[in-house]
Amino acid sequence: MKTQPLAFGHLRFIAENGCLLRDNRPVAIGARGASLLAALLSAQGGVVSKSALMDAVWPGLAVEESNLSVQIAALRKLLGPASDGSEWIVTVPRVGYRFSGEVESRTDEADSGRHAESSPIPGIAVLPFENLGGDAERQYLADGVADDLIMALARFRWFRVASRGASFSRRNDSKDPQAIARDLGVDFLVDGAIRQSGNRIRISVHLAETAKGATIWSEHYDLQLAELFAVQDAIAERIAAAIEPELLLRHGLPVAPHTGNITAWDLVRQGTFYFHKVTQPTHLLARRFFRDAAGLDPMLPEAQIWRARVNAGLIAYGWTDNPAEDAKEGLDAALRAIYLDARNPYSHYALAIVSAYTARPEQAILAAERAIELGSSFALGHLVLGMARLFCGDAAGALKPLAHGLELNPHDPQNGVWFSLLMLARFRRRRRRARDRAHGAEGTARLAGAAAHSGVLPPGCGRSPAGAPLCRRGKRSSRTSRRCTRSVQRWQQGMGSPPERAAARGGALKPVDPPKAK
Repeated sequence: MKTQPLAFGHLRFIAENGCLLRDNRPVAIGARGASLLAALLSAQGGVVSKSALMDAVWPGLAVEESNLSVQIAALRKLLGPASDGSEWIVTVPRVGYRFSGEVESRTDEADSGRHAESSPIPGIAVLPFENLGGDAERQYLADGVADDLIMALARFRWFRVASRGASFSRRNDSKDPQAIARDLGVDFLVDGAIRQSGNRIRISVHLAETAKGATIWSEHYDLQLAELFAVQDAIAERIAAAIEPELLLRHGLPVAPHTGNITAWDLVRQGTFYFHKVTQPTHLLARRFFRDAAGLDPMLPEAQIWRARVNAGLIAYGWTDNPAEDAKEGLDAALRAIYLDARNPYSHYALAIVSAYTARPEQAILAAERAIELGSSFALGHLVLGMARLFCGDAAGALKPLAHGLELNPHDPQNGVWFSLLMLARFRRRRRRARDRAHGAEGTARLAGAAAHSGVLPPGCGRSPAGAPLCRRGKRSSRTSRRCTRSVQRWQQGMGSPPERAAARGGALKPVDPPKAK
C-alpha cells in the first residue's frame, strides 16, 4: 500500500522511498536518517524507546547506544529548527525520543504532482493492456498480464511503481500520455496489447518517457499460452534495464540553477555530469564535487558511491599520478557506501569496480554477485562480474555475465570496453592456453589492452551470428576502445602487477578495514 507524504513545517517526507523534501527540493538524508525519521513519525507524537529506534535503524545488528545519539544529532541538524525555534525531535530522558511537531498527511493530487516533479526517484505506471481479440471474456487475460507486470516491476529499487488501482483507473482515458503521466505522478508509461488465437498469444509492450514523448523500448512476443507466465519476468527485466540508461542520462544533465541552498545532493548531481564526459580533466573535477559532497554530508551514500567510481575510472584510464593512494580512497569510499546503504546495488558495484582495478578480482566477484542479487536487471553488476572473472583467468565464466550485461544496457557510451572484454573472453576460451591460469589477472589485463584496440579482435568473430552484431557495435565504439587500450596499458604498468608487488610499492593495496559504526 502506498503511503502518503507527511508534511511538517517546510518539509515533506515520503516513508516508502525515504525521500525528504524541503520547499520541494530533495534533501540528502541518507538511509539511516530516513529509517530513524520514519520510526519517529509513525509514532504520531508518542515516545519511541531507544531500543525500538535502534532496531529500526540497525535491524539485526548489535550496536552501541552512542551510535543512536550521533544519528539523532545529525537528523536534528538536517531538519533544522521548527518555526518557533524549538527542536523537531525531543529527548525523553532515560526512555527515548519523540517527534514534537504537528504532522499532516498530504493526499491532494496537486501535492502529488509537485512531488513527482521534485522527487529524485522517478515513477512508472503500467496502464491496462488492450484486448485486441474483441472477446470481452478474454479481458481478464489482458488485465492479468498488466497486473503481473506491475508486481514484477515492484522488485526494482530505482523507480516507484504506481499502484494497480491508480493505473487501471485510466482505462479508456482520452487524455494524451503526458497528461495521464502528470495525473499519476510518474515519468514513464508502459502500455501494451494482447491478441489470443487458440492456445497462442501475441503480446506487444511499449515503454515511453512522457516528458520527451519518446519511445524508449518496445517489443512483441509470440508464444504458447502456457509460456505466458515465464515471459512476464523477462518483460519486467527488459523494461527495468531500458529505463536505467535514461536515469543515468537524466542525472548527467546540467543541474538546475541554485537558489542559494547548495546541498550535498546538488554537488553529487554536478559531479555525475562531469563524470560521464569521460576525460581526465572532467574526472578530476567530478572527484572534487564528490569529495565536497561527502564532506558536507558524510551520511549520503551516493557521494561515497560516486567517489569510489571516479577513483576506479582514474586508475583504469591511467589518469592518476598516485594510483595506490587513489585505490585506497576508492576502496574506503566503497566500503563506506555499503555501510550507509547495503541494499543499494550501486554500493556493491562501486566496491566491485574498484576491487577489479586494484588486483582484488576475487573480492570484485563477491561484490558483483551481491549487486546482482539486489537487482537482477542491474546491467553494471553483470558487466563487472564478467570483468572480474576474466581478471581471475576464468574466461568461460566471464562470457555469460558480459553478454547479458551488454544486452540489458546497449546504450552505455563506454560499451567499447565491455565489448572488448567479451571478445577477449571468447578468444581466450577458444585458445585454452594453460599459461592463462598462471598469468591470471596480469596476463588478462595485457590482452585486454590489445583486444580493446579497434580492429584487433579475435579472427572470425564477425562471421558468427552472435559475434557479427557485437563486432559492428564494437567498431562504432573505436574511439573509446583506443582510449581503453592506452589506459589499460598504463594501468598494467602501474597497477597490474601481482598484489604483493603493488603492496611493496606503497602498501595502499592491503585490505582496508570496514568503517566503524557512527
